[in-house]
Amino acid sequence: MFFETSLLGNVELEITIKLLLAALAGGLVGLEREKHGRPAGLRTNLLVAVGSCVMMIISEAFYLKYGIFDAQSTLRLDPSRVAAQIVTGIGFLGAGVILKEGASVRGLTTAASLWAVAGLGMAFGMGFFSLGAIATALVLASLTLLKKLDPIMKKDRFLTLSITALNRDGLLEELLTVFGESDLEVSDITSYLDFAADELFYQLVITQQERRIGQELMEKIKHLEGIKKIRYH
Repeated sequence: MFFETSLLGNVELEITIKLLLAALAGGLVGLEREKHGRPAGLRTNLLVAVGSCVMMIISEAFYLKYGIFDAQSTLRLDPSRVAAQIVTGIGFLGAGVILKEGASVRGLTTAASLWAVAGLGMAFGMGFFSLGAIATALVLASLTLLKKLDPIMKKDRFLTLSITALNRDGLLEELLTVFGESDLEVSDITSYLDFAADELFYQLVITQQERRIGQELMEKIKHLEGIKKIRYH
C-alpha cells in the first residue's frame, strides 16, 4: 500500500509516480468539469491535485528529516498539520466558484469536486494508491453517471421573477392571481418604490412549477397595466 522504502532505491522515481498519478486523477475530474463549461476545469483541478500531493510529500519529508528527535527534544513535530491546512485552504478556493443569484446557487458541484480532488492528491501523495484509485472512480461516477438521473428525478424548480411597473394600486394582487391560475406558489417577495420615477419593483421567488414556465409567465404578465420590465432566471 505504501512505499516503505524508496522505489527501486530511487526517491525521485517514487515522487514522480505520486505526482503523475495525482495529476492523472485531477486531470480526469477536470476534463469532466471542462466539458460542462465550469470555471474550475482541467488546469484548475490538475493543479489542485498536484499541489495537494506536493504538500503531502513535504509533510512526509518533515517526518523523515526531523523524526529522529525524541519527546525530550524542544522540537515538536506533527506532520498531520500540513494535511489539515490543505483541507482548510481548499475551502477558500471552492468558495470562489460558488455564485448566488436570487434563489439560484451555482458552482456547488464544482466546489465539491475541487475539495474531492484535493483529497485525491493527498491520497496519492501519501502513497495510498488504492484509496486514490477507488476515490477517483467514485468521483468520476458521481459527476457523470448520477447526472443522468436528473431528468427522471422529481424536484422543485425555483424561478426568480423581477418586475418593474408604474406605481399603482392592485398590481401585486393581479400578479398573485396570475400565479394562482398556474398553481404556482410565491415563496419570497422583495419590493421597493422609486418615488423619483414613480415606479414599483417586485422580485418574487416562484416554486411548485413542474416545467420551465418563465416565458409563459412573462407573456401573461406583460399585458397587465403599467408593466415596464420583466426579467426571470
